Amino acid sequence: MQSFRTELENPIVERDIIDLERKIALFREGKIDEEKFRSLRLARGVYGQRQQGVQMVRIKLPYGRATAAQLRRICKVSEEYSIGRLHITTRQDIQIHFVSLDRTPQLWAELERDDVTLREACGNTVRNITASETAGIDPNEPFDVTPYADAMFRYFLRNPVCQEMGRKFKMAFSSTDEDTGLAYMHDLGFIPKVKEINGQLVRGFKVLLGGGLGSQPRHGDLITEFLETDQLIPFTEAVLRIFDRHGERARRNKARMKFLVKEIGLEAFLELVEKEQKALPFQSFPLDFENYEQGRILPNPPAVEVNLADLGLDYELWKLTNVLPQKQEGYVSIGVRVPLGDFYLDQARPLADLVEHYAAGEIRFTLRQNILIRDVREDLVPFFYQELKKINLAQRGYNSLGDITACPGTDTCNLGIASSTGIAHELEKVIEQEYPQYLSNRDLVIKISGCMNACGQHNMAHIGFQGMSMKAGKTVIPALQVLLGGGNLGDGNGRFADKVTKVPSRRGPQALRVLLDDFEKNAGGKDFLSYYDQQGQMYFYDLLKELSDASTVTASDSVDWGHQEAYEVAVGVGECAGVVIDLVATLLLEALEKLDHGQEALEQGRWSDSIYHHYAGLINAAKAILLSEDISTNSYASIVSLFDEKFVETGKIRLEGTFAEKVYQINQQEPTEEFAKAYAKQAMEIYSLLKTYREEEVEA
Repeated sequence: MQSFRTELENPIVERDIIDLERKIALFREGKIDEEKFRSLRLARGVYGQRQQGVQMVRIKLPYGRATAAQLRRICKVSEEYSIGRLHITTRQDIQIHFVSLDRTPQLWAELERDDVTLREACGNTVRNITASETAGIDPNEPFDVTPYADAMFRYFLRNPVCQEMGRKFKMAFSSTDEDTGLAYMHDLGFIPKVKEINGQLVRGFKVLLGGGLGSQPRHGDLITEFLETDQLIPFTEAVLRIFDRHGERARRNKARMKFLVKEIGLEAFLELVEKEQKALPFQSFPLDFENYEQGRILPNPPAVEVNLADLGLDYELWKLTNVLPQKQEGYVSIGVRVPLGDFYLDQARPLADLVEHYAAGEIRFTLRQNILIRDVREDLVPFFYQELKKINLAQRGYNSLGDITACPGTDTCNLGIASSTGIAHELEKVIEQEYPQYLSNRDLVIKISGCMNACGQHNMAHIGFQGMSMKAGKTVIPALQVLLGGGNLGDGNGRFADKVTKVPSRRGPQALRVLLDDFEKNAGGKDFLSYYDQQGQMYFYDLLKELSDASTVTASDSVDWGHQEAYEVAVGVGECAGVVIDLVATLLLEALEKLDHGQEALEQGRWSDSIYHHYAGLINAAKAILLSEDISTNSYASIVSLFDEKFVETGKIRLEGTFAEKVYQINQQEPTEEFAKAYAKQAMEIYSLLKTYREEEVEA
């Protein structure tokens, strides 16, 4: 394999990339188990896709921000390593597809030249931290959440606390009480607030914990109405430590934060968080927002003359839906509608030039798979429309009903059951051609997912569709679960949609027509959610009953949207959770790697990191010994208790005291230099003891 061996300014990043290259080589040589290797590459943004032999690479862009230089860099990488299509996700990332595994280290190195990372974009890690794309420009915001989201991203990137948790962990920041960041459906969600304390205005956040979508959506619990900003990182780290220790690790479908909170109760969870405070490296972590805010300079490019008569009525209609007010006087933002989140290099490169020369030099990718251009001087709006139209990015209806969110579904995802992009394209055509009035309606939202995992967020939409299959006699055909009545209510409140009925995918457009016709005829001016509540779930079931009748399907119903051949169910192994099958030798090797990381942190004076690396090394070593005797575990906490029960109490392994007493010093001591050195020494001694035990057992 050809090595990238490119000089990077950041030695930590360079080592990360070299490590990925080395692990790929070991995998190719058969020295790393396939399932274990999957976990390793996922944490580095490399995700298997439906097509064999190629990878999807997820590029992590905190709060969706990309500078013009970064966008050009992503274009260069996509051109060289992928197919030239950029896909915007519902978490403000960019995905590129059909990448060779062996070339991912070089790809990563290229991205890092403009400070773009793949690290922890997938896998059981802290995923991309999202935020309202209007943060910093929203006329209604208490303050700009951008520097806080950025600080959280930087603090937890490569943080030993969150490298191999039982499941992924998602966080979001909203800019206002409208909660456009969807705080209520995240593991941790934050909404900015300002409070007067002792005569001074103090910044803080309303905090929600344990939300999530998937097959069992859960509304986040309110933790506090006001967490001061200097407590943001300490509180989050304590939450992550508890999730890492007590979260489920054996049963993938029960491993998210929402299930842990439900299992042990919110009060018990928060008690554990409180007990963890002593072990934190920071009791307070003030965040520097002044320099960020003072450093913001509004652009002042030269004026450009455009003849408005040449732009016509289309421009006026576009301006109504795609131009947003800013709190900065004389400036607006422009919403760029990107159908299904897919755009291409011949659009992205001119866009990078446009924002660099005539706006703030950056864009924000949005939660609805669009692009927001910020800080556009009002007189330049006609010019921007003219330039966007040249690259086919001037469609009206930004964030309207016709602007449908959809995951890639069966196009590339292993878990896709039915085509979400195919039906989304058809529904957008129905709205544009038959219901154009809805292109200015932002009160209704359609979202589509290709499976129950809800990457398209279908179960929090007013009208949602979930890809599935259904039987029509002996034939299996592609189908859509129709969900109604979900929505964001603001200030951390939301509701999840009800499953109403299932229809063949080919009847999806007609189902939408039935729903919109009924709404227009009978709602009497009510908003959709009020009308849905008035009529009730069964009313809409009866409304769609005829379309759900499988006995009337025809041959055409067996062909999914966007396909030519008859439908076949082909669901692969999902990698969303990075679930792995651990082998004893691999676990012991991993344990040693973590201990080595701990020693390195110790030498660098990073006491808290050193302690946590040594803690993780001990847990992995104990898990390996338990696994060697076919003893299954489902959390780090259960590893500790079972190890004592099966090995220490029985005298098989002799420790001075219990394993729990030694391990749990981590949350009973402050992370001082003295404790870090003592804990490291103890960890190395215990590891040597367990390794010797394993070797003797193998020899016997």
